[in-house]
Amino acid sequence: MLNDNRIRIIVGHYGSGKTEFAVNYAVKLAKLGKKVTLADLDVVNPYFRSREKEEELERLGIKVLGSSIKGGAVDVPSVSAEVYGPLQDNSVEAILDVGGDPAGARALGRYYSYFEEGKYDMLFVVNANRPETQTLDNVLKYIREIEGASRVRVTGLINNTHLLKSTTVEDVLGGQKLIEEVSDFLNIPIKYVSALEHVAKDLPHDIKGEIFPINLFMREDWMI
Repeated sequence: MLNDNRIRIIVGHYGSGKTEFAVNYAVKLAKLGKKVTLADLDVVNPYFRSREKEEELERLGIKVLGSSIKGGAVDVPSVSAEVYGPLQDNSVEAILDVGGDPAGARALGRYYSYFEEGKYDMLFVVNANRPETQTLDNVLKYIREIEGASRVRVTGLINNTHLLKSTTVEDVLGGQKLIEEVSDFLNIPIKYVSALEHVAKDLPHDIKGEIFPINLFMREDWMI
């Protein structure tokens, strides 16, 4: 379980649920007794950023790195230099939550020297219900753009096909067909099939990818 390389980079289109996945991943690692740092490198999207849950996550033992300029009402595209710490410290499980488009992926450029093959994983989150990632060609285009902007190769896929709290098993399985096409075309594995806990428990056990139940940390109870 969660047997990826120590440095994990989470990328995906807006609305894919990449930040929700990154936060849940960090929580699961912390519950396994790991020393975890979650670095929010999303300098593009002003909504649903992992650093917004800093206090809650730090109560769970997770160090959160975000903007280098502190302040609840401050929103600037600036990333803390502290990010170098977990990249250099082999005792830390590092998770990088990266901006949801090629421009956001450029934030990885300054850390390029730490992403040696076999020492990192870049996991691409796909929500097949998003208009921009509903076809094989569109997903491939997006992956190529992310890889080109970041100079880092995607090593695994995550099926996070959802309709928020209305998600059904059928939604996830429908998205799985697309993710399997992408996996076959690029010859990279489906690492996780992510879904809300009540949906995840009903997914077939022989599905390609590890079933990854999640909770909604990034959406308040009143949000659909």
